[in-house]
Amino acid sequence: MLLKISNFAGKTEQSQSRFPYRTNMKPLQEKLSAYDAPQKAKAAGVYPYFRAISSEQDTEVMMNGKKVLMFGSNSYMGLTNHPKVIEAAVEATKKYGTGMAGSPFLNGTLTIHKDLEARLADYVGKEDAMIYSTGFGVNLGVVSTLTGREDYIILDEQDHASIIEGRRLSFSNYLKYKHNDMESLEAQLKKCEPDKVKLIVSDSVFSMEGDVAHVDKIVELAKKYNAAVMIDEAHGIGVFGDGGRGVCNHMGVTKDVDLIMGTFSKSLASLGGFIATDKVVTNFLRHHSRSYIFTASITPASTAAVNAALDIIIAEPERQQHLWDITHYALDSLRNMGCEIGHTSTPIIPLFIRDDYKTFHVTRDLLDEGVFVNPVVTPAVAPQDTLIRYSLMATHTKDQVTRSLEAIEKVFKKYDLLKK
Repeated sequence: MLLKISNFAGKTEQSQSRFPYRTNMKPLQEKLSAYDAPQKAKAAGVYPYFRAISSEQDTEVMMNGKKVLMFGSNSYMGLTNHPKVIEAAVEATKKYGTGMAGSPFLNGTLTIHKDLEARLADYVGKEDAMIYSTGFGVNLGVVSTLTGREDYIILDEQDHASIIEGRRLSFSNYLKYKHNDMESLEAQLKKCEPDKVKLIVSDSVFSMEGDVAHVDKIVELAKKYNAAVMIDEAHGIGVFGDGGRGVCNHMGVTKDVDLIMGTFSKSLASLGGFIATDKVVTNFLRHHSRSYIFTASITPASTAAVNAALDIIIAEPERQQHLWDITHYALDSLRNMGCEIGHTSTPIIPLFIRDDYKTFHVTRDLLDEGVFVNPVVTPAVAPQDTLIRYSLMATHTKDQVTRSLEAIEKVFKKYDLLKK
């Protein structure tokens, strides 16, 4: 979602006038000063990032003293401000302190870390699990570590940036297949040497466009070509499957997926991530994965919050059902309205704009109407695929969804974005 915009009004100024507080810039600063897209967006009044919220992450948030409907959050279960989650975090802080001051490899392992790892492994149906400090760190540390120079990493072209960065750190051969295209995946598998390790990595729910991976078909191809499969369930856990166990559970292929990754910062209302797999794999990762070994452990508060969130998700399946009820309502309404929403079938709904400049203007105008959404522009997506990312939480009411849809219709009509 970085800014790479060239069509904002205004001429590019010399670096010294853009940064008048700097004199005699060093070559590094001089080079970086040429990046002025944020300044241009701010001058045009449409800069959409780092918008400060002065309240808890709820279905309505406070911004500049005004209540705004939040449709830009990844808190799919709506648990970030749940009293039981907050209480668990507070109590863990009182008992264990605010931080770990070390990695899990050395002094940073608590009994509550080990207990949560065992629970996560059981929850997603694997033999063992490892907790990382961030979800990004999971993919970075796992994808970069498992395969060797003569092996293969095979990615969906729309995999999350953390998977891509993990692949970049690996010395393995890299192959990419067309998004959700199983013929393309098989073509890439055919290129691999049969006796080498092959690791297929895919999101389960793709975070920008909300479509679901063909995990069942990926598993079939993996069996055919003797490959391993890693599925990123960051946006699947809480949303899909029995008790929110994810897409792998939903499709009945958990036992055939070698590694299941998840994050804590979405449905699990905290910060961190995990990888669940068999003990042969975790034994290797615990002693080789750099983003695990060389990063401080997640805080006691974060750990306890995840545990409490799991309790609620399992005990209250009506949350998941309500999320799907309002998701179907929003999907039907947006399609009937004439919005282009692609192939999504999930609470992540892309509203395609297909123009960087309009995307920023629509984001600003929706906020003026009291609706917070996220813009997705180049280079995060191709210029012709720019979109507004509209996402739902289990705590949204149908009335809140309706109000947001009315605002979308008003703004989209203004920019002639509804299909006739």
